[in-house]
Amino acid sequence: MKVLRGDPRRWGPAPPGGSAVTIGVYDGVHLGHQTVLADLSTRARALGVEQRAVLTFDRHPLVLVAPDRAPRLLTTIAQRLEILDSLGVDLVGVLPFEHVRAMHPAEFIHQVLLGSLGARLVVVGSNFRFGLDRAGDVVALEREGARHGFEVDAVELLRGEGTTVSSSAIRSMVGEGDVEGAKSALGRPFELRGVVGTGEGRGHSMGFPTANLSFPADMVVPARGVYAALVGVGDSTVPGVVNVGVRPTFGGEKFTVEVHLLAFEGDLYDETLALRFSHRLRDEMHFDSVEGLVTQIRRDVDEARRLLGWALESERQGIE
Repeated sequence: MKVLRGDPRRWGPAPPGGSAVTIGVYDGVHLGHQTVLADLSTRARALGVEQRAVLTFDRHPLVLVAPDRAPRLLTTIAQRLEILDSLGVDLVGVLPFEHVRAMHPAEFIHQVLLGSLGARLVVVGSNFRFGLDRAGDVVALEREGARHGFEVDAVELLRGEGTTVSSSAIRSMVGEGDVEGAKSALGRPFELRGVVGTGEGRGHSMGFPTANLSFPADMVVPARGVYAALVGVGDSTVPGVVNVGVRPTFGGEKFTVEVHLLAFEGDLYDETLALRFSHRLRDEMHFDSVEGLVTQIRRDVDEARRLLGWALESERQGIE
């Protein structure tokens, strides 16, 4: 998959035969997005177009337009690119939003969609707006498409049986701890990546060593509680129990995300781990004694082993 960055007016020359383009944030690349991408491929083949292109943004537009309303994200740019690549997208253009928001809509259409991409089909959401002062819309795209020979398709994001799905709804699911619902809407577990740093060593002293993760501040984090997760460690995937919260038994105030790996030995400091949240096990709880906490952790580990046994085997076989 080819990735284009920087000034989109200089991405050309356009692919021979043009491209079928879809534009959007594509945060999460959920099942609704995947339906759009599948339809894009079908429409592209019907037009004899080989290149399927996705235009996404280097940040969520609201970061600049309305920072107080900017959401936390389901995926980093790196994750988004990996998922799009796995779905067979041929080209991804990462638009610098601060730059393209200042472009006149006609400039974006003529220099980017036509000049750099040779668009023959443009697929966007029905409420898509673009360009200076958000003056461009689907009507403007359709008007220019009629003049310059590209088709425009405005779609709603749907998944299975006509159900609407959105990135904002999935963010809410994750934020409320409904990682099972998020998995259903994403088509895969919600994944939070973080770098392992130093902790206080309490887990090790109790017989359950944990890796404490730091992660980008603009990422969605599941609600406080304990979760079963499959954890990507390098090229391996191992089961784990994740604690999200402040460790109230120890009077904690600092918010942490830490994971106890159930089948791993070795030094993880400075390693990047991918936590793929599978099930919520319980709420965050205060215990009157360390012994009570240890007893509960043993239960959590047993339940995670039971739940993740099938999930881990499924992943190995490529079922999920």
